[in-house]
Amino acid sequence: MKKLLTLITAGLSLLSLSSTAQENEFYVDAQLRGRAEYRNGVLSPRNEGDLPTFFVNERARLGLGYNWNWLSMKISGQHVGVWGQDPQINKGGNFNLNEAWAKMTFGKGFYTQLGRQTLVYDDERILGGLDWNVAGRSHDVAKFGFKSQNKVHQIDAVFAFNQSDEKKIGGTYYSGGQPYKAMETVWYHLQTQGTANFGMSLLFMNLGFETGDAQSPKAGTINRQTMGTYLTFRPGKVAVDGTFYYQSGKQTEDMKISAFMAAVKVAANFTSVFSANIGYDYLSGQKDNTDRYTCFDPLYGTHHKFYGSMDYFTAASPYGLQDGYLGIGVSPVKPLNLQLTGHFFGSAAKLPDVEKVGSTDTKARFLGTEIDFQITWKIHKFVTLMGGYSTMLGSKYMDVVKGGDHNQWQDWGWIQLNINPRIFTTKW
Repeated sequence: MKKLLTLITAGLSLLSLSSTAQENEFYVDAQLRGRAEYRNGVLSPRNEGDLPTFFVNERARLGLGYNWNWLSMKISGQHVGVWGQDPQINKGGNFNLNEAWAKMTFGKGFYTQLGRQTLVYDDERILGGLDWNVAGRSHDVAKFGFKSQNKVHQIDAVFAFNQSDEKKIGGTYYSGGQPYKAMETVWYHLQTQGTANFGMSLLFMNLGFETGDAQSPKAGTINRQTMGTYLTFRPGKVAVDGTFYYQSGKQTEDMKISAFMAAVKVAANFTSVFSANIGYDYLSGQKDNTDRYTCFDPLYGTHHKFYGSMDYFTAASPYGLQDGYLGIGVSPVKPLNLQLTGHFFGSAAKLPDVEKVGSTDTKARFLGTEIDFQITWKIHKFVTLMGGYSTMLGSKYMDVVKGGDHNQWQDWGWIQLNINPRIFTTKW
């Protein structure tokens, strides 16, 4: 490894001979993250007789980065999987690139970033890196942006067009790995300076999805739009966040979309030891007797942050979701933090009374209570130990929405060690 880094550094030094007045930087980041999980009703409720499971997953990443004047580049590869998934003598391999991009800056604040990259905007509700997942989330996009010198204004325009292979003929039918065929996104952020500390983001995203099949001459795309705002206000030790998004376009060729979500959160750091937060999220579900699709899709965010750690509600649900939550945090010493959060879930769309067969008494129903506990210990600046335990106390209506048996005990526990150092850096 030492010889390889020496060769790479020497090569970059040769490239800089024509611009010795500029400083070059080359760095190497590494990450080894392992997480052991006990699952007994996580992601969806278990039925009577279902046995719990236990495994250890691992992420191993190596990132190479380069900065010079107006150019930045990063290539990051990773191996992800479960302990024991690969044989001792492995000829197949399981290695992929989660980042491979170049960023060029022009003039005063203009930039473009091209290639495979994470898209992280605002609180990651619509577009997020999904770092909780062992593999994370990446997009193949071209991003063009501007950020003012005083950091008050920033705007990004993001474009993607996905194909399965280099085709000769046959149109542009897409059945590849990304969930969408095309994407056009514009994001604007305003951040005031001073004691008020008010932030406002506006997002418009158009997604194109494939229709038909590869043999159909009429295969094309349907388009769906997501638009909305994310607001932040930070008066002193209090933080207030507000969110609203609306979705339109087409779910199918014959069904239009009209769905929305709204959320509000208030958090406060009372002292250096004690904090608390309270909030409420509403995601619309499918209405009866309508020719429109009214179920909100949270798309490509980091949903593990919002709708309970057991991840029952990470995708669009036909019944929508109401989530009221209350959390407290305690940091008895600086590197240690404890969080306890209670989520109170309900449907947004109406459900019939499950105890009355054929009942027309439909209303939004209480689904259950999830209790999440998490502990974080910052052992070193690049070593973090985390763990947690969660349980879901579901109601009889949870069986309708998510399946399983609400009479069975549902719980989940985990422990994770994250080692993420910058192991080499040099400037010349």
